[in-house]
Amino acid sequence: MKVKCFFRVVAIIAALAASFAGAQSFPNKPLHIIVPYGPGGSPDTLCRLLGQKIVDSVGQQVILENRPGASGIIAAELAMKAPPDGYTLIIVDDGHVAINPVLRANLPYVPLGDFAPVTQLVSVPLYFIAAGNAPFRNISEMIAASKRRELLYGSAGNGSPHHLAMELFKTMTGANVVHVPYKGNAQSLPALLAGDVQVVVSGLTAVRAHIEAGRLMALGATTLKRPSVTPDVPSISESVRGFELNDMIGFLVPAGTPRDILMRLNTELVRGLNAPDVKQRVLSFGMEAVGGTPEQFGDAIRDKQRIYGALAKSVKLSVD
Repeated sequence: MKVKCFFRVVAIIAALAASFAGAQSFPNKPLHIIVPYGPGGSPDTLCRLLGQKIVDSVGQQVILENRPGASGIIAAELAMKAPPDGYTLIIVDDGHVAINPVLRANLPYVPLGDFAPVTQLVSVPLYFIAAGNAPFRNISEMIAASKRRELLYGSAGNGSPHHLAMELFKTMTGANVVHVPYKGNAQSLPALLAGDVQVVVSGLTAVRAHIEAGRLMALGATTLKRPSVTPDVPSISESVRGFELNDMIGFLVPAGTPRDILMRLNTELVRGLNAPDVKQRVLSFGMEAVGGTPEQFGDAIRDKQRIYGALAKSVKLSVD
């Protein structure tokens, strides 16, 4: 019996030593980040910033692979099929992990089944944007204007966080607003400037230059409190109590990635995110750095799935 116990202890020690050695040697080859967006956007730039921090920290190259299209499904399927060894990550937002699952009946992946969370990188305030010469100057005036005459609002597309933020607003206020979906800000903002729609929901980066030039104005932010990057812009909750629906961006890896490697990735990414130069760039994008554990990101994903699920059910929304 003592011999058996001895060999069992030796086996456990050997397994722990192998796990420790694996974490210590990881990574020993380039890492790949799959990006479900085109080059040049804020998530892509965020990946490049953090990729460089990983290069500086562990001495391995980070390769970005941009795979936009199909609401992130193309990128997710590619990442899902990668070996669960920590060398392939995918950057995701609400659309990929919380909206697709509740709006698409035949989604080919399960966010928290086929993937494991690594960390939430940032929280992204969205803004309700109007033309600089709009007849309403704030959220309360916008609601009143919509009840006198229907307002058209543009978003980055059906099922986008931008779309659902306004649908939540509509259910909470009774505002008479009608959705006009576009293929991203590259189409919705020109439509707003041309007067084809009266309001657009957007992140800050895409509209900042127009706001500074006076062509557009920010009516309110979707945060519960005023974003630190735009302290002069009221939160929508100041007019609509309890309103909050920010986007979030974070990293996933294929399910089955060993815990020690998952935590090594978490450590490196959170360290990079907390670097002063990265935090400043994140703020300049209109985002708030978050960081945190895999479990915290998993909980945030589940919370968002519940929110979007209830919203989709209440407004009978589907994109299939």
